[in-house]
Amino acid sequence: MIEFIRGRVDSLNPAAVVLDTGAVGYLLNITLTTFTAIESAGAREVKLLVHEIIREDAHQLYGFIDSDERELFRLLIGVSGIGANTARMILSSIPAPELQTVITTGDHARLKNVKGIGLKTAQRVIVDLRDKIKPSGCTLSIQPAVAMGEVFDEALSALVMLGFQRQQSQKVLKKIFDGNPTVKVEAAIKLALTMM
Repeated sequence: MIEFIRGRVDSLNPAAVVLDTGAVGYLLNITLTTFTAIESAGAREVKLLVHEIIREDAHQLYGFIDSDERELFRLLIGVSGIGANTARMILSSIPAPELQTVITTGDHARLKNVKGIGLKTAQRVIVDLRDKIKPSGCTLSIQPAVAMGEVFDEALSALVMLGFQRQQSQKVLKKIFDGNPTVKVEAAIKLALTMM
């Protein structure tokens, strides 16, 4: 089992990072929180904690900036009906510290705002995980401002990589940017996830 990978950031987008460890480049699926942490630090080299999923048809690596996020991911995929991509979607929509609070307070409505999560699944997540986690008071790092065109393109790329149709994603992002032209990448993606 791979515990972590440390390497130079070869490529980065809101859904994945490629870490160059010298002779090998590892593709790790990431959450928006991890993306923001890597980007805002301007990291040339980064250490990501890893969770690997090995199936007959795929070998996937998921990278996390801290142990809380990885532990929540592992707890989420242990809930019936929650796969790795859904867990990543939840953690991209609700950062780990907030998700801990959402679960411990039983906030079904907040979980239901995540694409692909219905009332029954939200209730199951809360029932299964409420006793396994404690709320946390961590704060998120703020992403530096970039030009609107870059932000729009990055947000669109992330949504497409998360499995949404390009045309639908463009329409939703256009509404978001029309309402707030200075919106940051992470905020735009989170808003789009609630509107899809």
